[in-house]
Amino acid sequence: MTATEGGERLRGKGSFTEVALPDLKAGQPHDVVVEYTHGHRATNRAWLPLGPYLRTRDEVIDLPYQPLGCVPPALPDLGPFDGLPLVPQPQNWVPSGGTVVVTGVQCADKALNAVADLATRRGWRFDGRFPVKIATADMDLDAYQLEITPNSIHITAGSYGGRFYAGITLLTLMQAGRLPCGVITDAPRFGWRGQHLDTARHYYQPRTILDFLDLMALLKLNRFHWHFADDEAFRLQIDSYPELWRKTEICGEGHLLPALFAGAIEAGGSYSKDTARAIIAHAAALNIEVMPEIEAPAHAITITQVFPDTRDPGDNGPETSVQGYQGNCVNPAMPKTWEVLKAIAKEVGALFPFGHLHLGCDELPKDTWMGSPKARALMAEEGLETTQDLQGWTIAKLAGIVARNGQRPAAWEEAAQGSNGGIGHGAILFSWTGQGPGLEAARAGYDVVMTPAQHVYLDMAHSADPDDWGASWAAFISLADTIDWDPVPDPALADKIIGVQGTFWSEFTTEDNQIWPMLMPRILGVAVKAWQINDIHADDLARLAVSYRAIWPVETPL
Repeated sequence: MTATEGGERLRGKGSFTEVALPDLKAGQPHDVVVEYTHGHRATNRAWLPLGPYLRTRDEVIDLPYQPLGCVPPALPDLGPFDGLPLVPQPQNWVPSGGTVVVTGVQCADKALNAVADLATRRGWRFDGRFPVKIATADMDLDAYQLEITPNSIHITAGSYGGRFYAGITLLTLMQAGRLPCGVITDAPRFGWRGQHLDTARHYYQPRTILDFLDLMALLKLNRFHWHFADDEAFRLQIDSYPELWRKTEICGEGHLLPALFAGAIEAGGSYSKDTARAIIAHAAALNIEVMPEIEAPAHAITITQVFPDTRDPGDNGPETSVQGYQGNCVNPAMPKTWEVLKAIAKEVGALFPFGHLHLGCDELPKDTWMGSPKARALMAEEGLETTQDLQGWTIAKLAGIVARNGQRPAAWEEAAQGSNGGIGHGAILFSWTGQGPGLEAARAGYDVVMTPAQHVYLDMAHSADPDDWGASWAAFISLADTIDWDPVPDPALADKIIGVQGTFWSEFTTEDNQIWPMLMPRILGVAVKAWQINDIHADDLARLAVSYRAIWPVETPL
């Protein structure tokens, strides 16, 4: 931003801008006009200054501006849905006629007990006396058969996940009233059904993350991508480098980093290992695995600010990130870079039993390291020519460290770049700018999760209305847009496209409760694309979204 009236821009870092004002007079209003630069345009209310405050010689004054966040979008009244009130829809439903009143079922099973616990947290009832019989069969992971009769319920599954999702289906149907009698046969299309949450730009209370996981479970999503490290903060309380989180957990006035994407003079927090373990355990009961993400080589201002010797002091390159940051990349020619990254990867990887570690590797600024003599020397030694070559070399080396630690590496799509073929080491790549890079990576032999920003980035505004809320660089994303795409546009690559994942970045989130009307109802579309083989019509999804609003009101999570 810059000031065009009423003041003069002093300095800034990314989203944070300081404007010098003339001497103000008591009782007289003073107008300041700020505008975006470098081609950015204010799309909607979310682009207004978040968390403005006034610094005087003697004090810091919070200015009275409270952003309201997203207004829940109106859902069309399209009438009842001709089918089961479930998202995602099951593979097959054979009604036998009639219905049965079930107010609670027997839960003598660990998976059904987890469903009952979820129901209790939501204020519902699931456990009771209606008989449930459970049989084990050789079925695909998370698949189940659910037979509802007037006298009993029969669940057949071959895994914890299958029994759990049978229970989720039952719980959801119970919220709609009498249970229809018949047989549901169901299994997911993809093994990876994910949802990402950025807790680096905004610190979410642990309770909110647990609610987030509950919502995922109700929609049969099974991978939580926990993004707790970025330019703005490193929020996990690691032991190897405690200064990393202690110096960055709070941003704002008087702290190492200014109020980046903050809605207050200072904001933030961090997660202890015990809190992380509680989140992991909560997720496991819901058949959800947790994948942590650390960031390298870009999106690393937290590292470069706390450890300046991860940068080449002779680097005179002008590279600037898309968020407006300079110097947000660690330098692979610096020994301190590898000392820090090795320690972080080992400690974070060991904490999360899923055995997957996401390494980042997105949005490297143009010409990064090209002004660094030390990086140039490394490139000459390794036979590398471009920024992308050195990035590929760097992320492959880090992935090798992760693999030797016993985890499977993952990264964003850019990790496939470089003359060496990219990250390698059996990594999973996440295709986010669109599906094209994911298809290219799949052809190169990588397993790919599709998370195209134009369809499943749920931080995008719902519409072009200036009274809406959210980002817009990728698209305006409606509920219909979340299902108007094919995760596997090339059937020849079906075995390499292993999943679908929704994404939520938190640049425009200043309070926890602002997340729910952004996620709902669009996360329903993510669940549909991740689970269903057969598409659902947009109008039918809108009909179902109306019923899910009763299950998960967007105004209050609990």
